[in-house]
Amino acid sequence: MERSVREATSLELLRTALGDCDRCKLCSGRTNIVFGVGNPDADLMFIGEGPGADEDAQGVPFVGKAGRLLTDIITKGIGIPRDEVYIANVVKCRPPNNRDPEPDEILACQPFLHRQVAIIRPRAIVTLGKFATQCLLETRTPISKLRGNWHDYRGVPLMPTFHPAYLLRNAREKRVVWEDIKQVMARIGLPVSASSGS
Repeated sequence: MERSVREATSLELLRTALGDCDRCKLCSGRTNIVFGVGNPDADLMFIGEGPGADEDAQGVPFVGKAGRLLTDIITKGIGIPRDEVYIANVVKCRPPNNRDPEPDEILACQPFLHRQVAIIRPRAIVTLGKFATQCLLETRTPISKLRGNWHDYRGVPLMPTFHPAYLLRNAREKRVVWEDIKQVMARIGLPVSASSGS
C-alpha cells in the first residue's frame, strides 16, 4: 500500500492520495471517480459493488433508482438523514456495461476502501449485494446464506443484505432486508419501530 494511503488521517487526505487514479484499466472509461459520500464520523457505513452510469456521471454513489431506494431505506426505514451515514463502493470507477469488477480492479481499490473504513470507524457496516459482501468477507458463499447474520470485517460488525437494485426486481425481498436493517439499528442503538421499513 502506498505510504500516502496508509498515513491518510482524514477522508480528504485519502481522496488526495487517490488523485486522478490510473491504478487499473477502469480509469480509461470513467467520467468521475466515485470516492464515497456522507458523514466522516458515521456510525453506519453502506458498501456497494461499484458505480453505475448515474454515479459515474455525478461522481456520487447510489444516485440512480437503486440509490433512491437506498435513500428510502435510510431515511424512512432507519429514520436518519442520508448524510448521517457514509456510502462507498468496492471499486471507485464504473466497470464497463456494469459488469462485475475484476480481481485486479478490486485489488487496486482495496487499500482505499480499507482506509475509508479505518478513518470512519463505523459501529456497523452494511454490504449491499452479493459482490460487495463476498469481496469484503473474502468468501464465495451465496448472499442468501450470509445475510441476516453478523460477520466481522477488520473488527467492525458487518451485516450483508440484498442490493437495492435486486429489490427493484424482487420487491417481495424488501421484508427480508428490513429484518437485516432492524438488526443493524439495534446494534448501533437506534430505536426500531414495527411500522418502519414497509
